[in-house]
Amino acid sequence: MEKVDFKKTLKHLYVPKKKFEIVDVPEMQFLMVDGHGDPNTAQEYADAAEALFGVAYKIKFISKKTLERDYTVPPLEGLWWAADMDTFVSRDKSAWDWTMMIMTPDWITAEIFDEAIAEVRKKKNPASLDKVRLEKYHEGLSVQIMHIGSYDDEAPTIAALHNDFLPANALTENGKHHEIYLSDPRRVAPEKLKTVLRQPVKKN
Repeated sequence: MEKVDFKKTLKHLYVPKKKFEIVDVPEMQFLMVDGHGDPNTAQEYADAAEALFGVAYKIKFISKKTLERDYTVPPLEGLWWAADMDTFVSRDKSAWDWTMMIMTPDWITAEIFDEAIAEVRKKKNPASLDKVRLEKYHEGLSVQIMHIGSYDDEAPTIAALHNDFLPANALTENGKHHEIYLSDPRRVAPEKLKTVLRQPVKKN
């Protein structure tokens, strides 16, 4: 049985260059959980991640067993925003809103999602399970870059994107700041973390 790795089949979206590049992101399907607060300290964030991965791996198991379609569970991703977007530069994480998500293959149906939720509820029933939803998300035209280093060192890159690259290319923001976490911070040193930084945009 072939095992699909979306980081390879969608390499242009999951392994970008270390410089700003413009991409057109197609509509994709995600498991999602909304929340608020500092991801380093908020229990809500930890609960969201636990529920997402629990459901994601259960869906993968069902897909492999019943559809004979296997795949590597994609990395955790996050949409980030705040009432005052300056908090991204100041890194006031307590003021941030977020949607954490995991990309899910388009062959996964609502019925499979419901089955996975029921199985996870039966075995572990994580705190945020009822917040998990299956939803399409279409970013379209976006600017992205591969960031190497600590999450707290992202601010200069984000500032350069918004203050330099977008104006120079006649682009403006058109959606929520998006991050894709390619590294496991429990196993990778902060200075070696790989994170895709993406911003949906529109032409002026």
